[in-house]
Amino acid sequence: ALVTGTFSGRLAEMARGVGAEVDVVAAEVGQPASLDALDRALAAADYDLVTIVQGETSTGIYHPHIPEVARRVRAHGALMMVDAVCTLTTVPLQMDAWDVDVVVTGGQKGVASVPGVSLIAVSDRAWTVLENRPRPMPHWCLDARRAWRFWGDHAYHYTAPVPGILALHEALRLICEESLPTRIARHARCTRALQAALEAYHLELFAPVDWRLGSVLAVRRPPAVDVRRLRLRMERRHGIQIAGAFGLDIFRIGQMGEQCRPGALVRTVQSLGNSLSELGHPVDVSAGLAALEAGLRVDG
Repeated sequence: ALVTGTFSGRLAEMARGVGAEVDVVAAEVGQPASLDALDRALAAADYDLVTIVQGETSTGIYHPHIPEVARRVRAHGALMMVDAVCTLTTVPLQMDAWDVDVVVTGGQKGVASVPGVSLIAVSDRAWTVLENRPRPMPHWCLDARRAWRFWGDHAYHYTAPVPGILALHEALRLICEESLPTRIARHARCTRALQAALEAYHLELFAPVDWRLGSVLAVRRPPAVDVRRLRLRMERRHGIQIAGAFGLDIFRIGQMGEQCRPGALVRTVQSLGNSLSELGHPVDVSAGLAALEAGLRVDG
């Protein structure tokens, strides 16, 4: 398990929960997974599966080198699993071209549906491993073979969450209507504009630009600002929710799917600026909004 934060660590925890023997290759805080560390791990032991999170929301880290990771994993003879919960449809993810075996995502993040119904894609190579598993699956609902018989052959497995499926269908329809390249370009333009606005507020982004996750920006806490008070003030006075952190001295701003549009960003930047000023971190709200507007004008 290549661990860069809370959620990549959870993949290791879940694997142990079903009886897997797990080794963790942990990155330095604020850094992506090291290819050198991966090479050393693959040389030292024989692995069946390597897991990675494309966008680690707990630290705002994005993995730009998943194709290189996948090549190393494939040469080792292992399977490759990517968690794309907050990145699918917000940045490129070429499962087949990159030779990734399993991709999992959430309905409520980049896809912009509702929580509770998610997507999983499995390569032919990984599916052969599933079909040839000699022991029963440890969990009825998470049995991929039963699920496939349910969805493919209409054999009963569980009661389908129909409202969630319809919501996911509509979210996917909207993605197709917009087109995936246009959607990815929209997310890139909006996150660049938001980052420019945060910098105009003299806020420091936690992750370096080369591996900065755009859909969930991690921002270092300004001196003397109580993040809990900041979040409550933004929510109660302006109806804007931003996120806290998992142990780091940061707060996080997510903009994915239908939220990642100019109108929502203007409200967020204005609310954040006003709230920071009221809590003792003086900012020029007009400068932040001007930087945001200039960034949104770039590339359309």
